[in-house]
Amino acid sequence: MGSLLTFSERRMAITSCACDIRMNRDIVGTGLLHIKQDITLRWKGWTYMEYIAFIGMVFIILVTVFIIGIIDNAKKKKYFIAKIKKEYGTFANKDYKEEQYKSIPSYFKKHMGNVFVIDDITWNDLEMDILFKMMNNTYSSAGEEYLYYLLRTPKKKIQELEEQEKLVRFFDSNERERIVLQQIFNKLGKTGKFSIYDYMNYLDTLGKRSNLKQHIMNFLFLPILGLFFVNTGIGVVALITLIGINMASYFKEKDAIAPYVTSFMYVIRLLQATTELEAAKIKEIVPYVDKLNVSKRKFRKFRGYAKIVTSDMNASGNPLSILFDYVKMIFHIDIISFNSMFEDLKQHVNEVDEMITMIGRIEASIAIANYRRALEYYCVPVFLEKSIGIKTDNIFHPYITNPIANSIIADRSILLTGSNASGKSTFLKTIALNAITAETINTVAAKEFQTSFFHIYSSMSLRDDLSNGESYYMVEIRALKRILDAMQEDDTSPILCFVDEVLRGTNTVERIAASTQILKSLAQKKVLCFAATHDVELTHLLERIYENYHFTEDVKDGDVLFNYQLLEGRATTRNAIKLLESIGYQQTIIAEANKQAEDFLSCGKWM
Repeated sequence: MGSLLTFSERRMAITSCACDIRMNRDIVGTGLLHIKQDITLRWKGWTYMEYIAFIGMVFIILVTVFIIGIIDNAKKKKYFIAKIKKEYGTFANKDYKEEQYKSIPSYFKKHMGNVFVIDDITWNDLEMDILFKMMNNTYSSAGEEYLYYLLRTPKKKIQELEEQEKLVRFFDSNERERIVLQQIFNKLGKTGKFSIYDYMNYLDTLGKRSNLKQHIMNFLFLPILGLFFVNTGIGVVALITLIGINMASYFKEKDAIAPYVTSFMYVIRLLQATTELEAAKIKEIVPYVDKLNVSKRKFRKFRGYAKIVTSDMNASGNPLSILFDYVKMIFHIDIISFNSMFEDLKQHVNEVDEMITMIGRIEASIAIANYRRALEYYCVPVFLEKSIGIKTDNIFHPYITNPIANSIIADRSILLTGSNASGKSTFLKTIALNAITAETINTVAAKEFQTSFFHIYSSMSLRDDLSNGESYYMVEIRALKRILDAMQEDDTSPILCFVDEVLRGTNTVERIAASTQILKSLAQKKVLCFAATHDVELTHLLERIYENYHFTEDVKDGDVLFNYQLLEGRATTRNAIKLLESIGYQQTIIAEANKQAEDFLSCGKWM
């Protein structure tokens, strides 16, 4: 039976078949493993190598962005340092929006108190907004507002000026430290169109903030989650309802607190600036940093909540930020943090004020040092202790390009006469402005300046007050009366006052009569008055009380030329009619006007 397999052959055949089955099974298994590995290693249809390449590309992009950020920050820092180096010793040149400028006096208004200040009339007469803008090379609201305050609050003690002087001299001679601090102040920055005092003044309008409502609503999530184990449908409805209520109330609360978050941000930056000022390790500012740290320690709780409340300001738009936004909407965690910070801030408003004061003093000292460098020359004033008067050598007006300097010794009141446009008003403003900067920033645009500590007033660049329906004359006599009233106050400080064209708003006879008596009153003991007038009669009527000085001019080829040099004695020339001629008035008008004036001077009557 040749067709039948022997037992041995059948066993070999079975063994061979089993081997084939195992081989096929291994092949299939290997194929399945490869398929499984391929599925595992693929992401969005990418192969293993593509996946590795993607990760590498993302890493390279992130590193590149990080490096670009570092380089960009380094460039910005380098540019800023170059900018402040270049601008040091030049007058500031900033653009101010009207609403922004209105907030700058906020620190001054907060601290006016009972101290003597440069009042609005004097400030406006001397156009001291111009001086502030020339000096304001500050980078923070604290420095800017304190500088304005400084210019409006004259010191009355040499010790106060000497303390300020130490910082000014240090910053002027130590560029590295000055630049380090200016970078810190630049990061502190501005508060925008409103001062931080505007925000703090309205803290009480929000009333008392409590987290009780938020805590109750958040607690309700626990029983609602328990409903899922009893009735899932009811649990879902209750959960959605609670989330909806929380999200709806969230936006209402968020709108109410939004304006105050800006002030929180500035307080946080004040705290950070304090840390950086301490890290700068500048010995000369240690007393200020010590006071800053005392205030900073009161804000531990405030700082703990800061990141949550200000997270909107730093939102990056990534998925985690978006998710966190929804968490805040549902659980009100930023509202809860805000309420805690709000109550903490209300208790420590004085500490915020102290931080602004200390930082403001430091940065304002840099502004003073810069202003001094920008002047052609300057001097530190010498204050007289036993006498009342002013002595100055080559004093000039800092607003004027290529100014003419003058010198004067005034141990009694001064009466200025002179032609129109000869320089009387400018000279009065020169003395007045520098007398103020002597007492505020210890700096005078002169080669020498000796003075007493004065209360300083002016009545000069007045105008009709249309809003109150008052004529120029009424505005003028009110301005003069405030000076006379100040003389009657029980105060030990002498008064320095400046009057330009006294009572110009009335007729000649009454003007001379009233002016004589007013100027007599303004020349009393402990009062030094500088007055300018066109009325030469006053130089005779007041010559025993006032020292006479004048300005004059030259006439050449029909042109009137002014030298703006102060001269002793009363004016002896007139130029009103000459000025008419110089700009082309008809000769008949000139001739008749001259004749009429000469007739009056010869007979005392108008013909």
